[in-house]
Amino acid sequence: MKILLTGAAGFIGMSTAQRLLERGDEVVGLDNLNDYYDVTLKESRLQRLMSYAGFRFVKMDVVDRVGIAGLFSAEKFDRVVHLAAQAGVRYSLKNPHAYIDSNIVGFVNILEGCRYAKVQHLVYASSSSVYGGNTKMPFSEHDGVDHPVSMYAATKKANELMAHTYSHLYGLPTTGLRFFTVYGPWGRPDMALFLFTKAILEGRPIDVFNNGQMQRDFTFVDDIVEGVLRVLDCTAASNPAFNSDHADPATSNVPYRVFNIGNNNPVALLDFIACIENSLGKKADINFFPLQDGDVPITYANTDALNQWVDFVPCTPIDHGIHRFVAWYCDYYKIGA
Repeated sequence: MKILLTGAAGFIGMSTAQRLLERGDEVVGLDNLNDYYDVTLKESRLQRLMSYAGFRFVKMDVVDRVGIAGLFSAEKFDRVVHLAAQAGVRYSLKNPHAYIDSNIVGFVNILEGCRYAKVQHLVYASSSSVYGGNTKMPFSEHDGVDHPVSMYAATKKANELMAHTYSHLYGLPTTGLRFFTVYGPWGRPDMALFLFTKAILEGRPIDVFNNGQMQRDFTFVDDIVEGVLRVLDCTAASNPAFNSDHADPATSNVPYRVFNIGNNNPVALLDFIACIENSLGKKADINFFPLQDGDVPITYANTDALNQWVDFVPCTPIDHGIHRFVAWYCDYYKIGA
């Protein structure tokens, strides 16, 4: 297939593109290479993809309405994996406009491109953040998500609503994937695993919020990618049992689906830090702080629907995943070389 993958220089984007290329798909990778974090890392990811004959890179921002429309018109994509977004919960407290531009304006440009090009299936990144103020555990796609606690979460919820609209109006098959705290090699420098590893190696203290009483459903990047590919190949379909009087938020009477991708096993943040310490052979100096605005104390994914749809449940153990990240980090930054 010929696939447009947005956010190709990103953490999940690079790994997804690589898997698509390895199985023989043609991938057009789009990214704006912004400086939200180290551009050199993004360029290094792209270099890995450039070695594949089936990969082409287009430097473009999804907010470029004319450019995106022209790209869809010229390329005739079969399917689209939309991972480009302004990420980060805490950053959204300071820069809300960046989230509206990239995550709302950019997403409608992708939807319009898919609509006019008659794309077979759009798979897009949502987020566990949409669960916001929900307290029922584990988080289920069949529960409402109407109380976001950050602008980032609000834009991801809006993406799901926008996708449903296009599925309803134009019959565009859309599937949203709610990622739960993705980690692993080539990860983002603004995320906890990267920040903690760097600080511990440099002998600096790490900042831990909610006084350490946090749990996250950490999901290894290889599991995320496997889920993305399986869902991409299983086109969204209407739910024949859908009842609008008791509407299921995860399905519809149009070709629309939403799934959690999580490890289905929340890990205490202090246990997560202990795994990093074990991999590094070095103890962390911890500064404890209260819960930050926009954060939630726990995330925990119910993955039954994903398992039923594509016969897959993420399952990489946290110690294995962290060891893989630490090995990559030390190799990439020449630690101990």
